Amino acid sequence: RIINFPSLHIHLSQYIKMKLVILSATIGAACAFSPSVHKASSTTAHRMSEAPTEEAVNAEPIATEAATPEVAVAAPTVAAINGWVPDDTKPLYGLPGAIAPFGFFDPLGFSSNLELQGAKRFREAEIMHGRVAMMATVGYLLGENTPTITYGMKTLADHHVLANNMIPEVPGTVLFPFFLAINIAEAIRASIGWVEPGLGPLFTLRENYYPGDIRFDPFGLKPKTAEEFVDMQNKELSNGRLAMLAAAGMCVQEQVTGKGVLEAIGF
Repeated sequence: RIINFPSLHIHLSQYIKMKLVILSATIGAACAFSPSVHKASSTTAHRMSEAPTEEAVNAEPIATEAATPEVAVAAPTVAAINGWVPDDTKPLYGLPGAIAPFGFFDPLGFSSNLELQGAKRFREAEIMHGRVAMMATVGYLLGENTPTITYGMKTLADHHVLANNMIPEVPGTVLFPFFLAINIAEAIRASIGWVEPGLGPLFTLRENYYPGDIRFDPFGLKPKTAEEFVDMQNKELSNGRLAMLAAAGMCVQEQVTGKGVLEAIGF
């Protein structure tokens, strides 16, 4: 058999080329699905280079926060009432009444450790008792020495008419409207200055209420400035305190001596 070598050589060459093409395609496909070592190392290096930067960024706000000084929060402001703003650093929260020569006089410590509501209630009680005592002092003198509804002109001729004995001797028809007027006045005062029962704790004064200021000023004597109001308040408190002592003294003196006030001192 005769072999044609040139033809065989051509076939072998084509076969080898075909194998090389298939091998190249296979290697290319495998490389497409295999991880890139350079890319991974590059990414790892990139991440390592970024890590300190992120830590630095995260640390920067912490350093800033630590370096930021604390800002003091301002205390809430309280609206002044008749020029008075409660001050817990002062006795009785800075209410007027610390008058010379004694200044703030509280030897028994009744006002110690009082809350604001308690301080206002104490001042309310002092103001009201002082006003009643001032009227009582005048009433002792007028009732015993001027014509009255019950005694008429008898008080002018008989100094033995005592104020301590007058109320039990006054007819009920006179006492009823008298006590009715007192009850109405007290109800008005309570509605102005005190919180209604059921809307808050009992015996609570309104926040915007100044002790004793029941808005009764028919002659327009209330001062316009805070300084003048403090001055008038101190005068009222001084006269009220003196009147409480005077009324108590008159009552005791009449009970002990059986004589009227002016009679006891020789009038």
